[in-house]
Amino acid sequence: MKILIVEDERKVAQFVERALVEQNYTVGVAASCAAARDALAESPYDAVVLDLGLPDGDGLELLREWRAGGFNEPVLILSARDAVSDRVRGLNLGADDYLPKPFSVDELIARIRSLMRRHAGIKTTSLEYRGIRLDLLARTAIFEGKPVELTSREFALLELFLQNAGRVLTRTFIAEKVWEAHYDMETNLIDVYVRRLRQKFDPSGAEPLFKTVRGTGYQLL
Repeated sequence: MKILIVEDERKVAQFVERALVEQNYTVGVAASCAAARDALAESPYDAVVLDLGLPDGDGLELLREWRAGGFNEPVLILSARDAVSDRVRGLNLGADDYLPKPFSVDELIARIRSLMRRHAGIKTTSLEYRGIRLDLLARTAIFEGKPVELTSREFALLELFLQNAGRVLTRTFIAEKVWEAHYDMETNLIDVYVRRLRQKFDPSGAEPLFKTVRGTGYQLL
């Protein structure tokens, strides 16, 4: 499991990072909104521990942006703002939990584990978007009412796009999620698979589904 800590207080970030690493989590640290955006764009994370008072913006606005962009992984807010109104606003914007500072590291670990269990238990069994329907249990695909044959890699890539509709996915992110490996940027393997999906789900004359974001990756429109 990979967790991103978004925290500008270095001592707090190091304290949380050390505690999570001791629990065998892989940890990334970002000290600003900009760094957090870059971290999520460059690599997939299974959860985020988010501070609100960041030097270049409000963590709540960052959370709103992530949820609007399709990031659905658990987010635990860790903040000195402990007013009821702050907690309510954070939860309403899409946070999964809210832990005020100062905090117990044991409680933090317990809450993260709880979020991971809950999130694993509510995974959907089907995905639908713009005429596409994926049955994640039967591993079948339907487009505009007709079945579409997909290889296992094509299915996994399409599933990733549907889970992140509207979000620009970098080639590195796609490679780590679909191929479970770092991507050799000199090869065109991902481009080949996206081209296959276009052939099957982008009929001529229709509004395209997949957009190439030059120098970055792809986006499901």
